[in-house]
Amino acid sequence: MKATIKTQGQQFVVTEGDILTVNLYPGTEKGAAVEINDVLSAGEGADFRIGTPRLAGAKVTARILENKRGDKVVVFKKKKRKGHEKKRGHRQELSVIKIETITA
Repeated sequence: MKATIKTQGQQFVVTEGDILTVNLYPGTEKGAAVEINDVLSAGEGADFRIGTPRLAGAKVTARILENKRGDKVVVFKKKKRKGHEKKRGHRQELSVIKIETITA
């Protein structure tokens, strides 16, 4: 069964067993279970249903495999002929999750 979910400000099309990298779930640790209730569509074939905007009673259960930090993104700003340079770096906090069950 496939489902379209919305989590951490992003939308994903998932099936059971998929592994995703999403923005960090605050206050969670490795091995914790996460319930995603924002299911936008679910099913396959003739059983495919679309929510308006969400499916009532549908949920997706995922397990956190790892919390980590993403690659460094360097932001460099410079103004010509002024001698002004600014360099900043950013590393996004990420969670790696595995989709366990889809209930629609």
